[in-house]
Amino acid sequence: MSVSAGSITAEYLERILKARVYEVAVETPLEAAPRLTQRLENRVLFKREDLQPVFSFKLRGAYNKLVQMTEVERQRGVICSSAGNHAQGVALAARELAVRAVVVMPLMTPTIKVDAVRAIGAEIELYGQDYDEAYTRALARAGDEGLTFVHPFDDPAVIAGQGTIGMEIHRQHRSHIDAIFVPIGGGGLISGIALYTKALFPEVRIVGVEPEDSASMHAALAHGGPVTLDHVGIFADGVAVKRVGDETFRICRETVDEIVLVTTDETCAAIQDIFEDTRTIVEPAGALAVAGAKRYVEERGVRGQTLVTVNCGANMNFDRLRHVTERAAIGEKREALMAVEMAETPGSFLAFCGVIGDRNITEFNYRYADPGVARVFVGVQLTRGAPERRELVTAFEAAGHRVVDLSDDEMAKLHVRHMVGGRAPGIADERLYRFEFPERPGALLKFLQAVGSRWNISLFHYRNHGSDHGRVLAGIQVPNADLAQFEQHLEALGYPYADEGSNPAYRMFLA
Repeated sequence: MSVSAGSITAEYLERILKARVYEVAVETPLEAAPRLTQRLENRVLFKREDLQPVFSFKLRGAYNKLVQMTEVERQRGVICSSAGNHAQGVALAARELAVRAVVVMPLMTPTIKVDAVRAIGAEIELYGQDYDEAYTRALARAGDEGLTFVHPFDDPAVIAGQGTIGMEIHRQHRSHIDAIFVPIGGGGLISGIALYTKALFPEVRIVGVEPEDSASMHAALAHGGPVTLDHVGIFADGVAVKRVGDETFRICRETVDEIVLVTTDETCAAIQDIFEDTRTIVEPAGALAVAGAKRYVEERGVRGQTLVTVNCGANMNFDRLRHVTERAAIGEKREALMAVEMAETPGSFLAFCGVIGDRNITEFNYRYADPGVARVFVGVQLTRGAPERRELVTAFEAAGHRVVDLSDDEMAKLHVRHMVGGRAPGIADERLYRFEFPERPGALLKFLQAVGSRWNISLFHYRNHGSDHGRVLAGIQVPNADLAQFEQHLEALGYPYADEGSNPAYRMFLA
């Protein structure tokens, strides 16, 4: 991707320099991360936007937008749609300027976020099943009531407000910076930082970081314009944006050097990395930049460079920590999950443990099911990462065992590891699907109504992970003759789903 510091950076530089944010925002520190620095053999600096009054950078852009409005506009009030950080930023900016603020939040928004916005003083309307419906409602109310809509990212004043972060980074670190890593949702944060940086320090690389399952800017740059993704992942909800902005795309196309994509497990590992250096727990979106920096170092093999990560937010639901800790070891490549088949004979488990050697077993699941074959779901602690994982697979195979590495298998990590031993011989026509349910009353009933009484549910597994959506694994008995009609029911249901019928973990442990 070619990058030029052309007219677009000059156009915005004055906006950023004149942006007003410090009536509500604080200049957050640029802190050394000694543990991560030592591990990566590069100097890592954290830009601590998680230390803002609302625990996120969003109030910078929101305040800069409101303060630039006319007095007549401020008297009429503002409105936004958001389920989290942007809502708190707009609410706080409006309170400081004595402006009426209305926030439209989806019905599924967790109570903790609703209460946080209400405590600041904004009026709240809960509307719609998702952000898109809340967004449409907010625009309609803006037109009907004469309110000014405050966009979360695709607005020059908002972008300029976020650009003050770039200004602070370069003021706080006068020496050379090799790369700045910035999370991307709609693109407002990286646009502001990139514009300032490329205008004055064009040699610094700007690296955007997106989750693999929410890579809307990556898709837009590949396509040559913004595209609307059919579905985005829900783990890093702060960047779960299906379509980036037109203005942010225009900026990123000229100023962003590259985009790194990271997995959920890598994000969880980055949350742990930040905790170990700061004793602070950031939200998944707030850890993306660190995850991206780690992937960047691993893929490029760079050493001795200065890398800045923007830790953009810390609005984390406490219940989600269970999921984070469960996945961090895999993301850090400190744990391997494997399914192993061996002969169901005396001494086989002893031989199995001999292959593992002195490695620590983190998980071991087994249930007698077949007189000839034993199937084990095992977690093994690693000290040398991916190479050791491959060595372990080879060792099992050399010992005559069939082995499947499940360390990157999402269904195995979310569900099957908790369900081993659930085989049901004789179940006919079972189809396995993985669903994402919105965490709201009636969601399960809606699912059961869609399935109806025609098809039998033969398997059902659900775990609450403290996010806005629940994850469900369901087995349903559907004869081939009914499959087309059943799939029509699933489409009408409207819940994101994936067919997991060919998944090896299912075949080995549940089918």
